[in-house]
Amino acid sequence: MKRAPATKTAEKHDRLPREVWVLIAANVVIAVGFGLVAPALPAFARSFDISVTAASVVISAFAVTRLLCAPVAGRLVTRLGERGVYLYGLLIVALGTGACAFATSYWHLVALRAAAGIGSAMFTVSAIALLVRLTPDGLRGRASGLWAASFLLGSVTGPALGGGLLEISVRAPFLVYAVALVAATALVWVLLRRSPSAVVLDVDAAPALPLRAALRISGYRAALVSSFANGWAVFGVRMSLLPLFVVEALRQDGVFAGTALSVFAASNVVMLLVSGRLSDRIGRRPLLLVGLVVSGLATIWTGWADGVPEFLVATVVAGLGTGLLTPPQQAAVADVVGRARGGQVLAVSQMAVDVGAIVGPLAAGVLADQFSYGVAFTVTGGLLLVGALGWGLARETLVRTP
Repeated sequence: MKRAPATKTAEKHDRLPREVWVLIAANVVIAVGFGLVAPALPAFARSFDISVTAASVVISAFAVTRLLCAPVAGRLVTRLGERGVYLYGLLIVALGTGACAFATSYWHLVALRAAAGIGSAMFTVSAIALLVRLTPDGLRGRASGLWAASFLLGSVTGPALGGGLLEISVRAPFLVYAVALVAATALVWVLLRRSPSAVVLDVDAAPALPLRAALRISGYRAALVSSFANGWAVFGVRMSLLPLFVVEALRQDGVFAGTALSVFAASNVVMLLVSGRLSDRIGRRPLLLVGLVVSGLATIWTGWADGVPEFLVATVVAGLGTGLLTPPQQAAVADVVGRARGGQVLAVSQMAVDVGAIVGPLAAGVLADQFSYGVAFTVTGGLLLVGALGWGLARETLVRTP
């Protein structure tokens, strides 16, 4: 009996499509560029002789515009297709960011960052939609893990490169990021324009998945809760409050705060590469339950850590927990969408993360001022535990087919 053809078929279906690797490579470029601008933006805004609060508005303008435009981006993806919205979104961010280098006033800079936020909403939602529809059903967890790891690696590398560019000019990172985005756009356009899979998506008449239909699925509702909690904890509180905790509570310098964030990122990446594959084998729900509980308890532990060694251990555990829950969380939403056009469904999922990232630092900052850092981190960890409770009541989203 000849078994070679069966083996080759199995190997083929066990590999991610080339198109997914193209998206992951572009994601690294985008993340590096984002990290380039992050340290330069506050300094550039302050060069217009404004207050710290006004400088923060420049950063918030991007996030708020991105949040408000996400539903529109979802509709565009459903009606016009994923690839076109993705490419145009990247170009809008490139133009807005490149123009920032030539801003002549504070309000000019705010307007350009807000415009870039529109493009960010477009390419973020469409990129996830592309990833969902181009990835075979049994490999969604692995693709989600690589996607998250690629962005994390890029965002960690970017600030280090951005610091060097600041020595040249405070405007240089914006120009370099714009060039990087144009390069990423060209990469995706060239490599996907003749891809049979991508072309099929453009003319695919798959039915749209209404948001109200997705909200009837317990796994999607649980994913929204855990996404909000994760955005609050990881993209909000850990980025904004943890450096202050290191300096004011642990009496360490800013360099150590950066080290702590790097330790969290490293442990996160290690687990991301494992949990994606595991979620394709054993399901999304078990990993989400464990990851949310571990991440929640470790976040609470972080706020009450007494000394640097205990703090670092809590940080590593929190990173591992976050890495455990991130791929299956995205894969669960992908399971809900399936092969349908689910631009609105994906947009609302992304909005849950963004709302958490915006509200989390503000609320945790008030709690830290009024009570203590311990209380702020306890509330943050408690939200992650609420997310675990939601998944405890939800059904598994991974459907195994013969």
